Amino acid sequence: MFCNQCEQTTKGVCCVKIGTCGKDPALAARQDEIVAALIDASRYVGHSSDNAKLFEKALFATLTNVNFDCEKIRSLTEEVRSLVNEAAELRFDMQSVWTADDDIRSLKSLILFGLKGVAAYAYHARILGYTNDEIDAFYFKALRAIASLSDAESLLQLVMETGRINFVTMALLDRANTETYGHPTPTAVTTEVEPGPFIVVTGHDLHDLALLLEATKDKGVNIYTHGEMLPCHAYPELKKYPHLKGHFGTAWQNQQKEFKNLPAPVLFTTNCIMPPKASYEDRVFTTSVVEYPGMMHIGTDADGRKDFTPVIEKAIALGGFTEKQHLTGANGGSTMLTGFGHNTVLGVADKVVDAVKSGALKHIFLVGGCDGAKSGRSYYAEFVKATPKDTLVLTLACGKFRFNDLDIGEIGGLPRLIDMGQCNDAYSAIKVAVALADVFKCSVNDLPLSLVLSWYEQKAVSILLTLLYLGIRDIRIGPSLPAFVSPNVLKVLVENYGVKPITTPEADLKAILG
Repeated sequence: MFCNQCEQTTKGVCCVKIGTCGKDPALAARQDEIVAALIDASRYVGHSSDNAKLFEKALFATLTNVNFDCEKIRSLTEEVRSLVNEAAELRFDMQSVWTADDDIRSLKSLILFGLKGVAAYAYHARILGYTNDEIDAFYFKALRAIASLSDAESLLQLVMETGRINFVTMALLDRANTETYGHPTPTAVTTEVEPGPFIVVTGHDLHDLALLLEATKDKGVNIYTHGEMLPCHAYPELKKYPHLKGHFGTAWQNQQKEFKNLPAPVLFTTNCIMPPKASYEDRVFTTSVVEYPGMMHIGTDADGRKDFTPVIEKAIALGGFTEKQHLTGANGGSTMLTGFGHNTVLGVADKVVDAVKSGALKHIFLVGGCDGAKSGRSYYAEFVKATPKDTLVLTLACGKFRFNDLDIGEIGGLPRLIDMGQCNDAYSAIKVAVALADVFKCSVNDLPLSLVLSWYEQKAVSILLTLLYLGIRDIRIGPSLPAFVSPNVLKVLVENYGVKPITTPEADLKAILG
């Protein structure tokens, strides 16, 4: 196998025997096969809504930690191939990408992995009935280009266009979520778990959580979020359910430890599943794109409904904890504050502006992105702890579980640590930055704002491409740089955008603040 699409790729180079994520060579081959089928089909079929929906789902299924079921990937591949007339010449081989010149491979990888991130965000929006023809058409354009383009300049232009399309996609998803569930409001979420039957919901999908909350009301079964589902507590149309009780556990990479002998079922709604351990595999349920061999999958009927009866019955049978569990976050805190979407933050933008103008607020840090198991990620918690008291820390995505139970004080009547949501909510942070730049009549790069990002999988790649498309400079990335970026492509990113690896919290803070 050849796979280097995530941050934890073996030895920082490439997974060749088995994926660090648990993917084996057979699954890797299936995923390459479906991408090749998509590239072939993109040359022969139009970007109708139905075709785009299938392309989107197929791309999403190949993200890290999403779909481990070879048979389901094979079935999706056949669906893609069925779109193409039998007389069409199907010949694309993914090895032609992986064995290409280093710079060409690097640029095509940025496009492909960024496209996978776009597909993930667009999938969530489509489920809520929000689509965009420009996004749909781009799947086909980008896939055709991966097969046909071979000059670095054209590919680099498409890399930037991928970033632009992802910006359009994130804006669409933001509109889908907020128009469906309301604008998030600041909410303190407990980490304690009450006695009695409960279900843990992980992943990213608000729609699946809404369906489950409706299915479990008056059933005597409580619902707890896990991982990137934490911000769901802040949406008015979700928090109105009294049995949405709190948050269980931390980030995705700790699930094998946190779910061990858990007296409750776990519902995986999208990506971030790891190979389940024997101590809890009988309690794992999947839905949406995420699937794992041997795990019960909750499918969707022709009317878009899902029957969660097996999950609910499992929760009742297991019974939950007999006594209240006083669980904590990574730093011993028992609450996590979330819900600072762009609507809330811009609602208090005058306080931020006044604090900057008065000198009370010297700098704003965005410390966010994916978490993971690789060593070096403690950097982010140490960085946040070391930030001066006259600075503000914005955060989003699952990397925040390293520090989001910390109380680092207030500034100008605002908490110094502001959780803006999921990785899916990166648009909020961008919108706030652009709004502040407008107020100060400067560019985003001239704001007292620094981005310190962590990455793991392909959605993070698409966000990085968006930031580059927007011209945002001096981004610090860690814990390591992408293995699929060649030295020459990295040189372009460094020279044109100031992209740089993290070093130590102390050195980076000194470099930023002077």
